[in-house]
Amino acid sequence: MKSPVSKVAVGVDLGGTSIKAGIVSTGGALLYQNKFPANADGGPSKVIKQIAASVRDALEHTNGANVKGIGIGAPGVVDDEGVVKGPPNFMDWDEVPLKAKLSQLFPGVTIGIENDANAAAIAESRFGAGVHLPNFLFVIWGTGVGGGIILNHKIYRGPTGGAGEIGHISINYTGPQCNCGNIGCVEAYVGQRYLSSRTAERLKSHPESKILELVGGDPTKIEPMYISQAAHDGDALAREILVEAGEQLGVALAAVMNIMDLRISIIGGGISAAGDFVIHAIRDSVVRHVLKPLRKDIQVLPAQLGNNAGILGAAGLVL
Repeated sequence: MKSPVSKVAVGVDLGGTSIKAGIVSTGGALLYQNKFPANADGGPSKVIKQIAASVRDALEHTNGANVKGIGIGAPGVVDDEGVVKGPPNFMDWDEVPLKAKLSQLFPGVTIGIENDANAAAIAESRFGAGVHLPNFLFVIWGTGVGGGIILNHKIYRGPTGGAGEIGHISINYTGPQCNCGNIGCVEAYVGQRYLSSRTAERLKSHPESKILELVGGDPTKIEPMYISQAAHDGDALAREILVEAGEQLGVALAAVMNIMDLRISIIGGGISAAGDFVIHAIRDSVVRHVLKPLRKDIQVLPAQLGNNAGILGAAGLVL
């Protein structure tokens, strides 16, 4: 039986561990979703093979709808020609013309490629917390810190597609070295690896913390989800760590808001879901660090689309 949904798109969320592809309606409904291993350590050809497999699987579940195209959200810098440059955690991947290669595999099909954080920003703009907001700063806070800038309901990419790298704003030029090579990036304070490492250090003087209980007494197993869980359970140290991280992120967001004349930020990603107290900490920090004329209008909102933002935003590139 033919689907009542007449037009759909395939959205692909490319990650270092897995590839998720889905069928998305023009209204933003996720009608089908799959998950394939990325094989990122096998080089670009193996990753592209997995992308193609996930797309072909998704195309078998269109239920007769017209497919408008295939959109891919990819880590790294994505230029106007769909060349993906330097995605982290992908072996032997410098510059790969992903759009051209997928166009060969799916001839005649519209292909859209965008940075994964930009894709998530597009998703929130079209289908989520930013539907009624023409201008906002989107932040995805999880393993790292990514971002996207929405101006007049459209993604701002910059001249070469590299705009929105919020995680690599330095908030301390004498601070720790970030994975990108820069010093004192906000990601080097609040990204997953760094946050877990600092928490393990703090636990040495707080052995009573529930965080330690949640990881079975092994500090090497600390992940932000355990910090969040402990905070939900009322653990003072966990809340203190997350509030501090929120304040640090707010410093970086304030810098972008000052430069771009923005008033609203939408926060997504796993760590941001720890609780309202984290969102409040981010907002309070932004208010303290933006120019005085901006302060009264500052809003920091939680994202609405969760883990589906990548697929929805990728599909939104071609819908």
